[in-house]
Amino acid sequence: MRSFTDRLRHALLFEAIALVLVVPASSLLFHQPVHSMGVIVVVSAAVAALWNMVYNWLFDRATLRLRGRTAKTLPLRVLHAVLFEGGLLVLLLPFIAWYLGVTLWQALAMDVALALFYVVYAFVYNWVYDRVFPVPDVPARAG
Repeated sequence: MRSFTDRLRHALLFEAIALVLVVPASSLLFHQPVHSMGVIVVVSAAVAALWNMVYNWLFDRATLRLRGRTAKTLPLRVLHAVLFEGGLLVLLLPFIAWYLGVTLWQALAMDVALALFYVVYAFVYNWVYDRVFPVPDVPARAG
């Protein structure tokens, strides 16, 4: 399993790269001022960074318990990304609606569009991260 320091590096790099990509693109896509989308994305990134660390820790523990090891197959990596984004969507929806002064349906449409981007981004990012910063497959303890 990954160390706390490695998980922190993982989360911070993930969010920093995402910020550079998402703020200008979402401003254009949703016809919102850059500063408004910047606030949405920064708050979302802070929530996501915390959620990332907690979620990945829980996911790894569940994977180890259910499968006896932490290595992730392609289907498991897809499930990992989809479940992460689903949880984040639930956490962020009320904030987006309130801050932008839009309906929950409009916020949901925005959040789903962002989540679709992040599902693909999370899959690619985590795949690359695992190659750049590999962690040995840890077998479950006997007994």
